[in-house]
Amino acid sequence: MSATITPDATPVSVTLESTEIRSWKAPIALAVFVVVAVVLFVVLGRDGATTFRLSSDSDVVQLADWVLPARPTGITVTVLLALLTVVVVALTTMGNRLSARARRMVLAASIVAFTFLFLLGFLTWAAAGAAIPVTGLLLGTVSLSAPLIFGALGGVISERVGVVNVAIEGQLLAGAFCAALVASVTGNPFVGLVAAMIAGVLVSFVLAAFSIKYLVDQVIVGVVLNVLVLGLTSFLYSTVLSVDTAALNTAPRFPRFPIPVLSDIPVIGPVLFRQTLIVYLMYIAVVAVYIGLFHTKWGLRLRAVGEHPQAADTVGIRVNPTRFWNVSLAGAVAGLGGAYFTLDSVSSFGKDMTAGAGFIALAAVIFGRWNPVRATFAALLFGFATNLQNVLGAIGSPVPSEFMLMLPYVVTVLAVAGLVGYARGPAASGKPYIKS
Repeated sequence: MSATITPDATPVSVTLESTEIRSWKAPIALAVFVVVAVVLFVVLGRDGATTFRLSSDSDVVQLADWVLPARPTGITVTVLLALLTVVVVALTTMGNRLSARARRMVLAASIVAFTFLFLLGFLTWAAAGAAIPVTGLLLGTVSLSAPLIFGALGGVISERVGVVNVAIEGQLLAGAFCAALVASVTGNPFVGLVAAMIAGVLVSFVLAAFSIKYLVDQVIVGVVLNVLVLGLTSFLYSTVLSVDTAALNTAPRFPRFPIPVLSDIPVIGPVLFRQTLIVYLMYIAVVAVYIGLFHTKWGLRLRAVGEHPQAADTVGIRVNPTRFWNVSLAGAVAGLGGAYFTLDSVSSFGKDMTAGAGFIALAAVIFGRWNPVRATFAALLFGFATNLQNVLGAIGSPVPSEFMLMLPYVVTVLAVAGLVGYARGPAASGKPYIKS
């Protein structure tokens, strides 16, 4: 791009080079996975065939099983992974021969294809000689991802408005506790759902008050809130809920509600449309947050406050009140994720039952680059990794159980550190605003 500057009526030609920061994280990470594929699928390749069951006996439409020979499939997948890695390396080094938009689209498509092929190769290798119920694997993925998605949506809203939300874990745990207690006392899961949202708002209220009004470091406040909620819920569980479990910690669960017609679609129907109310609310929340952030006046103001609060203040947007109420909204969304634990997954509260889900949700926010749709897919990836350990353990896979237990956290670290590439969060996130 060129420009002409004419000080003192003297034309001076200046050439401005457009620069774009490119990261080698993705190519290096993909190359590492190719090496892993060579070792597992080729060197340690297994004989036999893997059967992917696409339908269950209760499905209206029955699909034929998909049978893949383990060793030939592993070799083919390894070759394709190597080719995709070459494509990603070429995209990283080709300079300005492609527009930035086209390069990002091709890069994203290549990484998605790489991920699918690697998972296909790994499943075929790990389950050689056995059968994998695809519907059950995906259904478990959605179930385990639901609280992560709610937490990630809350994290996206909070960080987009300029407040780092490390307290997602505390919001989930508070929501789970209050949902179990209130639903048990009232016998109504809907009242428990509302109580979970209020609990999430209260935790966010404290985060907003200390970080926005009193200018305390947001990360420190979030960590302290997580410890506080963990200690408080553990104490109340031991001294209150455990005293009378039948009356105080036996919550009614939401029943599954199949959507007519849609629930009969092969594979997709049982996974997405035979769910409970909270999962359907999750679908609505993802769409609502995306449309709200990028296609409404509310979202424009929220993003303006998170990117450039001084400019937002100049045009009349009240920065700190906007941050305060949107952080509270983020807590309500995360509270819904906490309710899933006690009103959908199980019917009672247990100590530290979220087990770090809030931190994985925070990783999904970063992996999804502060976009609600991308963060949802990131949360689904982490949920898939968690459910995979259960499925492979049930079919007797040779993968060590210790590795399967740490698989979700390994995937989280690799995704954020290796595949996310260069990511820039909201410019004013984590920075308190003091009106001059």
